[in-house]
Amino acid sequence: QFCDDTSVEKKRAIEEAAETIDMLKADIAKYTSDAATLGKEIAGHDEDISVWNGDKKAATSVREIEKADYDALHKDYSESVDALQRAVAVLKKMAHNRPQSSLAQVSALQSLRLIPDEAKKAIDAFLQNGQEPEG
Repeated sequence: QFCDDTSVEKKRAIEEAAETIDMLKADIAKYTSDAATLGKEIAGHDEDISVWNGDKKAATSVREIEKADYDALHKDYSESVDALQRAVAVLKKMAHNRPQSSLAQVSALQSLRLIPDEAKKAIDAFLQNGQEPEG
């Protein structure tokens, strides 16, 4: 009887162990498949990250070039504005007791061939009216 009971228990334990082994093998196969799928997704994400880092580097380079261009242009404009302010100050100091030679210089422009006819008409109108014509 003991042998029969032990034999039945051992067979049942073996069957349960075999079922557990089959379940574990199925789980292993599923997890292996999941790992392969996730590995492919990770590779795709790594590629995306690589592309984005390249885009970021290119955009940063463009921004640095544009900033350098802006800084140079800003410096040029600042120097020009400063020079104009100094020139205005000098002209304001020299504005007293100035003979009207500047109008003579303007009227001398009319004899130049390089000046377009439209500009000559504007100079004429300015000299006659003492102000610049509209239009």
